[in-house]
Amino acid sequence: MDLGTVFAALADDSRRKVIAELASGPEGQERACGSFDLPVKKATRTYHFRVLREAGLVAQRDHGNGSALRLLRADIEEHCPGLLQLLVAELRQSSERSTEATGRAGTACSPGAAAL
Repeated sequence: MDLGTVFAALADDSRRKVIAELASGPEGQERACGSFDLPVKKATRTYHFRVLREAGLVAQRDHGNGSALRLLRADIEEHCPGLLQLLVAELRQSSERSTEATGRAGTACSPGAAAL
């Protein structure tokens, strides 16, 4: 596992999200490639998954007309201890900020309502 390749793969927000979501699940769990909520087209998703595979972060298994990813957790922990915990924490913080922003936007009052 080359550290530069790993960090280059994780430099992209979408790829970090995929790894963090896999890391937050049970060890050894496979997840369908189509189950990740990424705001990109299918070809771009395929590219992101290839970058993660080539960096040694995930294994991909093709089945029928789909495929699934599995996090190579032991390899990552051996070469980059603590990295997965950092990525999961980043994902949680991002989710909390999104929830807070959505909640604030939903409670905004119209200018006329403040005078009542």
